[in-house]
Amino acid sequence: MNEAAAARRPAWVRVLLLVLAAFVFLVLLALGTWQVQRLAWKNGLIEAVESRAYAPPVAPPRGAVTAVQHAYLRIRLQGHFLHEHTRRVKALTELGPGHWLMTPLQTADGVVWINRGFVPNGLDSAQWRQPVGEQIVDGLLRITEPGGTILEENDPSADRWVSRDVAALSEDAGL
Repeated sequence: MNEAAAARRPAWVRVLLLVLAAFVFLVLLALGTWQVQRLAWKNGLIEAVESRAYAPPVAPPRGAVTAVQHAYLRIRLQGHFLHEHTRRVKALTELGPGHWLMTPLQTADGVVWINRGFVPNGLDSAQWRQPVGEQIVDGLLRITEPGGTILEENDPSADRWVSRDVAALSEDAGL
């Protein structure tokens, strides 16, 4: 563009272009800052998972459990399964659609919900292995997922679970 054409632009157009350029610059700056913060969060999460998930199992924490301190902590529990209270939580994995089997484990200190693994749709509960007697369980502590998902909510009255909401599962099972 030559100087004559630029000189013919009204002042409000130049101001508008300057404001738009400043806005775009600020948006890009904010997105860049967000990406750097997200990278730091992701690196922290990876470090926490690697340091906790592969460590020797420990006793479960006492008191309040927080994601920052306890997510992916490898723990060891001892107790017996309460199979009559097993709930299926909707899951979609590389194996296809199905459910996570959530079964409460009665320990000396209380009840802990155990994700016993994935079962595909159509698998009858008679086909599930149900260990009896005292069991020792090593696993990763996961944080509860209250309410449901973005698209669906848990519906205990219909026995339809889409998230591992420990409080709601316990209330529904009367535990």
